[in-house]
Amino acid sequence: MSIAIQPSIFQFLNALKENNNREWFADNKAWFVGEEEKLKTFFTNVMEGLKEEDDIEDMKAYRIYRDVRFSKDKSPYKVYRSCSYKRATEALRGGYHVEITPGGSFLACGFWQPNKEDLLRIRKEFELDASEINEIINSVAVQKTFGGFYKGEALKTAPKGFDKEHKSIALIRKKDFMLLRKFTDAEVLSEDFYGQILQSFKIAKPFLDYMSDVLTTNLNGESTI
Repeated sequence: MSIAIQPSIFQFLNALKENNNREWFADNKAWFVGEEEKLKTFFTNVMEGLKEEDDIEDMKAYRIYRDVRFSKDKSPYKVYRSCSYKRATEALRGGYHVEITPGGSFLACGFWQPNKEDLLRIRKEFELDASEINEIINSVAVQKTFGGFYKGEALKTAPKGFDKEHKSIALIRKKDFMLLRKFTDAEVLSEDFYGQILQSFKIAKPFLDYMSDVLTTNLNGESTI
C-alpha cells in the first residue's frame, strides 16, 4: 500500500493562506476535516516506521488554531501542518518533527532552545571534548542529508565563563542543536517521501543518542538518572 501525501493538502493550505478567517474556515470545515484525517494517517505511519528504528513514546499532531494573544499577526489559523515524535524514557532525549506547508516543508530533529541546565551541560561537554560530536556532524551521511547543524540561534560572543578563543567556540555559542532537511513540494508529493523521512531520521539517530548520553551523565561520564 502506498504511503504518500496527497496534493489536496497543499490545495487546502494555499486556499487557507488566501482566506485566513473564521468565516471561510467554517464554510470549508468538511474539507479541513478530510485533509486532517489523511494527514493523521500519514503521521501515524511515520510513527510506526520510526518505532522500528527508535523507542518512540508517542506523537503529537499540532492543532491548526493559532494562539494570537501575544502576536501582531491575528490570523486565526496556521498555514502548515506538523507533527512531533517523542523518544521514550529518561535515557532517550530529543525528538523528531515533520512539517508540511507549501513551499516550505521540512523535517527536523534534535534540541531546539534547550533549558538553561541542559544548555550548560552541552556547552561544558563541547568545551571538554567536541571530537565525537564533530565526527557525527561531519560524517558523510549527515552532511549529505542535512548539511551539518542547522544554523539556528547563537550568542554573538562566548557564554559567561567560556573562553572566546576556545577551538570549539562556534559550537559552544549555539543555542539550538538541530538537524534540518528541507523538501520541495514535488518531493513531498513523491512516492518516496515517506521513505526519505524514515531514512533521514535513521541517519540522525546517532546524533540523538550521543546527545542523550551527554544529557544523562556528568562530565565524568557518571549517570545522573
